[in-house]
Amino acid sequence: MRRVIPDADGMHEFGAEVAALLHAGDLVVLTGPLGAGKTTFTRGLGEGLHVRGSVTSPTFVLARTHPSTVDGPPLVHVDAYRLSGAVELDDLDIDFAHSIVVVEWGRGMLDGITDSWLDIEIERPVGASQASASVVGNPDEVLDLDEPRTVTVTPHGPRWAAHEFDGDSAPRSH
Repeated sequence: MRRVIPDADGMHEFGAEVAALLHAGDLVVLTGPLGAGKTTFTRGLGEGLHVRGSVTSPTFVLARTHPSTVDGPPLVHVDAYRLSGAVELDDLDIDFAHSIVVVEWGRGMLDGITDSWLDIEIERPVGASQASASVVGNPDEVLDLDEPRTVTVTPHGPRWAAHEFDGDSAPRSH
């Protein structure tokens, strides 16, 4: 599935849509450059899952656990940017079986962790960002620009075999 998400609010809403499909044991891997919207997506996911606490990037703590406020599974939000592989991810001692786990920068780190996951890649328009940097005047502000992103969702494994993902509507199960 490929979908263009128009702005940060849309990315947040998309996260909430995906949350409706998830249950304990599910893993979502987010890939995209800095400022692509990975944390904004996860914030929407957290809202859709009704978790406690503000969902922010776990860059310096590596992983944050957000308990459910409605007796659902906790959301574990991982930033794997500084990890070197699956062994270090496994060393975080995450309860994958009883949690919903989102791993930013986790592509290629799933060896032996699970046989099913959703891979979500978020692309931001590089040319538009570069042009906007000259208008804005501060290259650091480019990361905060509210411009369209292209999201590609690729399901992996038996858990997602019965789900359909298309670009025109929310992901759904058969």
